[in-house]
Amino acid sequence: MNPRFENLPLGASASLAGVRPPTAEELAGMDIETVPADAPHPSGLTAEDIPTDFDARTGFPGCEKVIGDIRDQSMCGCCWAFGTAEAASDRLCISSKGKYAVPLSSTDVCFNSNPDGCNGGSPDAAWSWIKENGVVSGKQQEFKAGTKGSDPDPFAGSSTCSDFPLPHCHHHGPIRDDPFPSEGSAGCPSQKSPAGPKECDSGSSLKYASDKYTFTGSVKRVGQNETYLQSEIMTNGPVTVAFTVYSDFENYAGGVYVHTTGKMAGGHAVKLMGWGTDSGTDYWLVANSWNPYWGEKGAFRIKRGEKFDCGMAESAVASSGDVVWSPPKPDQL
Repeated sequence: MNPRFENLPLGASASLAGVRPPTAEELAGMDIETVPADAPHPSGLTAEDIPTDFDARTGFPGCEKVIGDIRDQSMCGCCWAFGTAEAASDRLCISSKGKYAVPLSSTDVCFNSNPDGCNGGSPDAAWSWIKENGVVSGKQQEFKAGTKGSDPDPFAGSSTCSDFPLPHCHHHGPIRDDPFPSEGSAGCPSQKSPAGPKECDSGSSLKYASDKYTFTGSVKRVGQNETYLQSEIMTNGPVTVAFTVYSDFENYAGGVYVHTTGKMAGGHAVKLMGWGTDSGTDYWLVANSWNPYWGEKGAFRIKRGEKFDCGMAESAVASSGDVVWSPPKPDQL
């Protein structure tokens, strides 16, 4: 038992596991394609073309800063908005060949696409909302004065529209050099959903109505075939995925996670950005939203394969590779 959880019940991470199926209302507004399991990837890549290891952070030069951005969802179950806003930021940057290297706002997605985003949501619905409504720029909340260490946010100090307003927290696993207060403490209470932003933050130089990034084209579920999914990430960038969280995941500190014991805590959405093999064990490389001090500098690896990844691969969803992004400028990508 990790000392962090000595006085906590199994499943303490449930408040962060905010993925749920789409509601009937959300389904009615969606237009999402599911790629058949036997479909070849449009890039023409086949299983023989897939490398043993791939990391989108180094695979897309010019977008390292965006793809490597690890965020913090605070004690709020809006993982579904974080995983989607992060993957959308990556795909915007990759599509523009690095011209638009900006973080898209988790706040805008979480609280404007959903009246109670901290209580859970759907990545499918989040992608559809970005397509229909657009999303403004937004980074993490800044470090508070007196916090030990330097702010790891690569966009700290930059002007964005709607930054995430809720506090940084230490989530799960060993504390190590994590400077943030633990969940449930006075510095990181359980959060209720604030009203969605209608204007940019008071210190921003941007205007909410004119800072929208959106796209035309389709949203696709791309995880029915592992080769297709790998080809999609190599060609167009990271995707949003959801997986079942079990209580043994709460003790993750590094290495390749394999679920072995513990009860189900809920569904968690994250960003899938690569894969590899470690001592003969195939894994997926994933960016979490539990701050950059958690796990492997904010990321984790999970054993790859239908029987081991807790449903992760099959849930993958993202904008199609041929969408046209419309930034808040006269030109289109």
